[in-house]
Amino acid sequence: MAPMPGQAQSTSPVSLSLPQAIDLALRQNRSLKLAQLSVTDSEHKKEIARSAYFAHIKNDSNLLHVTEFAGVDIPTGAFGVTSVTGPIPPKSIFIDQGSLTSYTSGTQLTQPFTQMFKIHEATRAATADVDTAKIQLTQAENEIALKVRQLYFDLLISQLKLEAAKDEVSASGIKNAESADAVARGSALDVSALESHAAVLEAEQTELTEHLQMHDLTLSLNDLLGLPLTSQLVLDSDISGTDVSVPVRDECLRIAREQSTAIRSAEEAVIKAKAGLGAAKDAYIPDITGLARYSYQSGVPLLVHNFGTFGFNFSYDLFDGGSRRAELKDARVILSEAQTNLDKVEDEVTVEVESAYDKVEQLQNMVHVAEEVQAVRTEAARLSDRQFEQNAALASARSEAHAKAASARASLLEAKLGLSLAEADLKRLIGQMPR
Repeated sequence: MAPMPGQAQSTSPVSLSLPQAIDLALRQNRSLKLAQLSVTDSEHKKEIARSAYFAHIKNDSNLLHVTEFAGVDIPTGAFGVTSVTGPIPPKSIFIDQGSLTSYTSGTQLTQPFTQMFKIHEATRAATADVDTAKIQLTQAENEIALKVRQLYFDLLISQLKLEAAKDEVSASGIKNAESADAVARGSALDVSALESHAAVLEAEQTELTEHLQMHDLTLSLNDLLGLPLTSQLVLDSDISGTDVSVPVRDECLRIAREQSTAIRSAEEAVIKAKAGLGAAKDAYIPDITGLARYSYQSGVPLLVHNFGTFGFNFSYDLFDGGSRRAELKDARVILSEAQTNLDKVEDEVTVEVESAYDKVEQLQNMVHVAEEVQAVRTEAARLSDRQFEQNAALASARSEAHAKAASARASLLEAKLGLSLAEADLKRLIGQMPR
């Protein structure tokens, strides 16, 4: 059984189609895992904010030791002297005030009332944070899918360019041999041999450059997919299923206004700013809290062992140095900033969608031109083969024609993949997954 892509070892080649590469990145990419953890973190913070709605039960216990009590000293005859009983009391009495070591324990339930307004706004803000984190996760997924597509295409193009470079090296070598032979026969100058040799060196330099480019692209793609960096990738060169369908221009603009992650994030920022303004206003409402407490004590004078306490707590800041007023002004400024940013983002998304759509249309024209060039180069290579067979053309001319045909194929693939990438980028801008 063949190993799964995510389980492949660095020594085993990993065969990947574009959909498989995107799915693998969505499962294993570390940036997406961080975004998912951010969503979970925001959800827990929302739970913390919501918990303030409910009554809180708390126990408070103390064990205390007092070094000395004053007590109550009643001297002899303090309440009078009678002929029947004599002095009352007949001798001095000392009454302790409890015991030196005392223990108290109380369990109290508190329920906020007027604080509900602030809690509601805090929960709204936390909900906005959760929604923003989810939007950012979606945005990260879209960007990762687009980046996988870009690196996948770049690697395919680099492979074709490397093949074309190898053909160019071969053609330059044949042409250099022909030039050297012509110089030896005296039918050509030494400068032509030097130029041919320089052409060989340039072709070899191009081949080395493409090797390095492929290595860098493979490292980047492995890292994006969450694979070992030394993994060898075998990509599917069939690009027939890589096309991305995009709506018409007006429909793209409408979808972008509804689904763009940038616009949705800006909208959530406005919601959070409104919640902050509401919380700043609610700071002027007094805090009223209901409470009920059941207590037990041992060693405290003048109290029974078990007793209950019920009532309300009222709290209000009579003077805060202008803090609440400053916070209210600041909340209004933050809301104004969020609303202005939303308008700015909407305009920017519109411009980006328009530009992306223009790019798609331009690349469609480039694909048509590249197809014509590739057809011409292929026909030229075919004619060169016939002329070579009829001894009407040199081997170098034939090799050069095939090298140009290979280069044209690489250019056509580059144009097609560029168009597919532009369409995918347009889908990302309008808030859809560029699969």
